[in-house]
Amino acid sequence: MAIAAAIVGSVAAGTASPVPGTPAPPQLPAVQARTLDERYAANRDYIADAERAAHRLGDSYRESHLRQLHASGRQFLSFDAQGDGQAVEVLGDLATAERIVVLVPGSDTTLDTFDYLGSRQASLSGGAHALHDEMRRLSDSSVAVVAWYGYQAPRTMSRDVATTARAEEGGHRLTALLGELRSANAQAPVTFMCHSYGSVVCGSALGGMDTRTSAGLAGVAVFGSPGTGLRSTADLSVRVPVWAARGTQDWIARAPHVSVSVFGTTLGFGTDPTSPSFGARPFDAGNSGHSGYFEPGSLALRNLALIGLGRGPEVSGD
Repeated sequence: MAIAAAIVGSVAAGTASPVPGTPAPPQLPAVQARTLDERYAANRDYIADAERAAHRLGDSYRESHLRQLHASGRQFLSFDAQGDGQAVEVLGDLATAERIVVLVPGSDTTLDTFDYLGSRQASLSGGAHALHDEMRRLSDSSVAVVAWYGYQAPRTMSRDVATTARAEEGGHRLTALLGELRSANAQAPVTFMCHSYGSVVCGSALGGMDTRTSAGLAGVAVFGSPGTGLRSTADLSVRVPVWAARGTQDWIARAPHVSVSVFGTTLGFGTDPTSPSFGARPFDAGNSGHSGYFEPGSLALRNLALIGLGRGPEVSGD
């Protein structure tokens, strides 16, 4: 309880505020197959504007990251350079893909960590590229991977990382994204892959879905998870396969799986999704550490790719 009180009493690591002079995102057409190129082009121009603004403001750190994000050939479905930002990158042809995977990241994700966080595979974009490459290695079918930094991720050293508040907002946005993907490609099954606090976001989305809003969702995989905010898969009204794994070197195994109310705030995320009582399908993540699930050549990456391809029987169990 002392730990919980300390978390509640802590001052959250502040989310960066919009800096005067940083341009607002452009008005974009609704997501449809025919508007994808227009959205990609508008966001490419916007990133260039934001990069120039960062230069004028003397923010060389943000400028360097925006320059990387503006690299030729990158496709952003959505983008916001204000504050910690937002970025939704598409790898592959979203309109013609036969399978779509959405990667949902955890805490400390910002525009400045989107590409690199210690190592490339530990970043959202790096993990998405590794997964896209592995799926294409295992299959000749057309696949698309969406690196979705579409919610305000908490900072690790903040009270928000121990509550569901950010996840509830993110869950609504993730559900909306699923609808957008269906507008762009009504045929491709969509799989959510949710890392760390991102699994709480996915749990919130799943818990609020019904038959209509879950249309197109083929499955969910959670890994490196502190919990999902759900007691078990049996409580869901949406019946889709839910997979769960934790690498043997992942420190998240030491996180307590509790959910308690302290001073009007709910701390913790409940049942361990890798436990039998949760009801998920186990898959083997090998010796992955918390940031190593997308390491090329790893068992975790292979199994995640197979899940994304809809080849469940080939996934090795834990």
